[in-house]
Amino acid sequence: MEIDIGIAEADREETVEGLSRLLAETYTLYLKTHNFHWNVTGPLFNTLHLMFEQQYTELALAVDLVAERIRALGFFAPGGFDAYQRLSAVKDASEVPAAEDMIRALVADHEQLARTARGVLSQAEAVGDQASADLLTGRLEVHEKTAWMLRSMLGLPESC
Repeated sequence: MEIDIGIAEADREETVEGLSRLLAETYTLYLKTHNFHWNVTGPLFNTLHLMFEQQYTELALAVDLVAERIRALGFFAPGGFDAYQRLSAVKDASEVPAAEDMIRALVADHEQLARTARGVLSQAEAVGDQASADLLTGRLEVHEKTAWMLRSMLGLPESC
């Protein structure tokens, strides 16, 4: 049965391409944050351990929301490590960095997801896809706030 939700198939497909990148990056960041949660050490262990748990829990929920939006637009959501490695600008941590380096990596990754979401948001808005735009606006808010909180832990300035 053909999908007739008021958005042309080509427009839905273009939005899905961006959402697929966002999904891959979100899942990769989920894995990285969970890894850091397990392996963080040092004087900020308890603070970071709990913070990382909150972050990976939120990311796990986000993965499902993004994937379900892709399905609602009429396409299959990408799954599996190969697809995610190909689609994601966020890269996995190959080693266990020091706590401060974990924070720096997560700042960069949340900022990457904000850039991805912002780009897809423009596409969704251009074709009148309010549901995707709403989802992306929420993702932007989460990633920008999380990056700010992580930067604050490092004592980094708000602007350089």
